[in-house]
Amino acid sequence: MAVKIPRIVQKTIEQRLSASNKVVIIYGPRQVGKTTLAMDIIANWRGRVLEISADEPRYIDVLSSRDSAKLKSLVAGYDLLFIDEAQRVPDIGINLKILHDQSPDLRTLVTGSSSFDLAKSVREALTGRAWTYNLYPIAYMELSGVYNNFELDAQLDQRLVYGSYPELFSIPNQADKEDYLYEIGNAYLYKDILELSSIRDSSKIRDLVRLLAYQVGSEVSRSELGTALGMSKDTVGSYIDLLEKSFVVFRLSGYSRNLRKEVTRNDRIYFYDLGIRNMVLDNFKPVGRRDDVGALWENFLIAERMKKLAYTRTHAQTYFWRTYTGAELDYIEHREGSLFGYEFKFGSKTAKCPATWSQAYPDSKCELVNRTNYLDFVL
Repeated sequence: MAVKIPRIVQKTIEQRLSASNKVVIIYGPRQVGKTTLAMDIIANWRGRVLEISADEPRYIDVLSSRDSAKLKSLVAGYDLLFIDEAQRVPDIGINLKILHDQSPDLRTLVTGSSSFDLAKSVREALTGRAWTYNLYPIAYMELSGVYNNFELDAQLDQRLVYGSYPELFSIPNQADKEDYLYEIGNAYLYKDILELSSIRDSSKIRDLVRLLAYQVGSEVSRSELGTALGMSKDTVGSYIDLLEKSFVVFRLSGYSRNLRKEVTRNDRIYFYDLGIRNMVLDNFKPVGRRDDVGALWENFLIAERMKKLAYTRTHAQTYFWRTYTGAELDYIEHREGSLFGYEFKFGSKTAKCPATWSQAYPDSKCELVNRTNYLDFVL
């Protein structure tokens, strides 16, 4: 039976729409539930709603016109305008600005699967006129509204292997889950990159993603990747940037403040969703039969923590930490003027904070995260 999992940002977005006429924009990867969230918000809205799909040419012509009379005519009599997949509308930012300024009683809700052009357009045209939110695959924070801690822990292996795309929670068997993830990979994963960039050969992007999937939890050398793929390190860097902007991967940089021997040159790359990562590698083996559990665990914890920070509007700078002598911490947060270090261990393994870290940053806090206490870290 399908389980309805409430999205944390829904109430906040509803409050934003009610409080002012600032444009509300929801970014996120395809199939992550942006349209479903928007429909839930619309269902609670008291007033007339104009729902527009950016696939419809008759709307695109008006929404890209920069003509205030046409735009006002389009929304006349409506209280809320909803535009789905707005990145497909040319000059959407300036047209949303016109609507915002010319129709002060209108509320506007917009979704976008790619932050490429939409974010740039919005940033330039809607300064001070928009609220933006990222929607991710289902967070453990959101699951905790439906399941207790015992039930959350019971499904951890499923999340490590199949990830957390919303539809997966209503698919009962493993074969269908794998088919669904392959469908996302084949139909959606690279679509925005190929549509909104000058890249014409998807094979290089696919090969890069596969190499990044193998290197989760390790520092990534753009030069080495370039050599393996037959491209320059600058091209590798630009491709990774595109993958970030299309919500496939994100990166952590090395932290350094005191020591010359701290490693900062290369980033570590993580996937927003482990189901996508495992699909790229054609590896859906159960956790007990895998040799990459440490990498899965690290990626899972950092991705869930990233969701938690975003959904709680907690501002933090995030890093990893390693020295050339081998001391390291998997994850660092600098927030509220304090420094926090975390070491991740799967199972119930224990570990001590590196002495080098404690000596270099005596005022910092250091914590081990393992199977016994991880829910405190992600909820």
